[in-house]
Amino acid sequence: MKTILKYTFAGLMGCSILTSCLDSALDTAPTDSMAGTTLLSNANSAMVPLNGIYRSMYTSWSPTDNTHQSFGISSYAIMADVMGDDMIMDAMGSGWYWYDCLYNVKSRYTSSAWRSYDIWNCYYTWISNANYILAAEETMSGSTGDVNYVIGQAYAIRAYSYFMLAQNFARTYKGHEEDPCCPIYTEPTVAGTEGQPRSTVKKVYELITSDIQTAINKLTDAPAQKHKTHIDLGVAYGIQARIALTMEDWNLAKTAAHNAIEASGCAVLPVSDFLGVNDVTAANVMWGAPIQNDQSGMYASFFSHMDAVDELDVSQKPYGNSARKQINKDLYDNIMLPNDARKQWWDPENGESERGADAGYQQEKFKFSDYSTWLGDYVWMRVEEMYLTAAEAECMLGEETPAKNDLYAVMSKRVEGYTTSKTGTALGATSSDRTGSLREEIIDQRRIELWGEYGRIWDLRRLHQGFRRTAAQGWPDAALLNNRPTNDPECYMWVLTIPQSEFDGNVNMTLSKDQNPTGDYK
Repeated sequence: MKTILKYTFAGLMGCSILTSCLDSALDTAPTDSMAGTTLLSNANSAMVPLNGIYRSMYTSWSPTDNTHQSFGISSYAIMADVMGDDMIMDAMGSGWYWYDCLYNVKSRYTSSAWRSYDIWNCYYTWISNANYILAAEETMSGSTGDVNYVIGQAYAIRAYSYFMLAQNFARTYKGHEEDPCCPIYTEPTVAGTEGQPRSTVKKVYELITSDIQTAINKLTDAPAQKHKTHIDLGVAYGIQARIALTMEDWNLAKTAAHNAIEASGCAVLPVSDFLGVNDVTAANVMWGAPIQNDQSGMYASFFSHMDAVDELDVSQKPYGNSARKQINKDLYDNIMLPNDARKQWWDPENGESERGADAGYQQEKFKFSDYSTWLGDYVWMRVEEMYLTAAEAECMLGEETPAKNDLYAVMSKRVEGYTTSKTGTALGATSSDRTGSLREEIIDQRRIELWGEYGRIWDLRRLHQGFRRTAAQGWPDAALLNNRPTNDPECYMWVLTIPQSEFDGNVNMTLSKDQNPTGDYK
């Protein structure tokens, strides 16, 4: 419970607008303060704490150190990508993300500076603050639409946060429903609130699915998205589609993805229309964070880690220059079609890596919009993901014609004349074991399209696939993981340990009984 109370609700009330300073927003105050009561008395003022939550989704604050690799949603997408097979870390650089890449973070659960504490603290902070907003649902004044706009988003934030906790602190849903997951809190927490025991994966997902459906019900009767960081109806459907895909609820994944496409009003764009993937005003972006000058985070930012800025002669290169992010050569050379417009997202001719021709291909997909001011918007959800989600779900339902139509909706903007005659749902035991199925084709296009955006390891886990890294793919020797069971999707290698601070503050959890394995197996 201690971790949940570190940043209390009143601490986020300082963010009246999304451009305000997060530092002041995290100066904590009593949770039952008069300011909190006043702000939650009506829907307009309740936007203050709600915007405070969103502000913390793209700023460094959660761990006590290592903040340059912890800046909210986009930072965790990088983490989950370098844990997989498709995003190569060329070198250690300053160390950020290198330990995620090497699976060398689980033993560090006693520290408040490392990944276990960071993710646990981050999502439970959002849950705690969402709970305070939800507790005011019955007393909040304002029009029905305005109240729904606030309350619907709070339910969606709580659903999303529990979903991500389940993704990181338990094995994937299907086949592990009775595994221990994380504690559930649905009421405001104050000093002295008793900590809860770990609930099962099934119980946590029951809350997740209930919350996201309630969010959708509320947001159906609410104003349109007022800011790109806000979760509107389209984004809520998108989150529901992600959840359903992980749960293998194919009918709901299909329906939610199609609803997200319709509600968002977004359209698939040609690659040339969103180069740099750094502008949330692009017509294919459903959810993201517009970054302004005073919000860039500088080195503690997404583009600092992704963009090597090789084209500029600058004295202070970003982390993306010393710890380059590259694509798996096999994915680029052997799976992408030769005329795929997305090929320009990577540069096989870039010779700046110290490993020379042994390295993967340098990423050019994500670029600063203005390096001199460290600017670039964070994209959290694009409509292309929804088409690929619907395609996979339809494929799994045996609806191959609709599946191909949804796949074509994306691929017609990527490969001129694209078509496929593939059929079936078979996948290999590892991502390198090729089956030639339609589902594999859809997953392949997802790997390419969402590279750097979604988090590859979360897909590998739900697919029950292992992977192998090889030097031929472009991986450095230090990151090959030769002696680790990456080929075994049932292992605990990618399940994070729970931070020590939770055991210190929760009487219903003990280290010996409730800690996840620090090794790859129990």
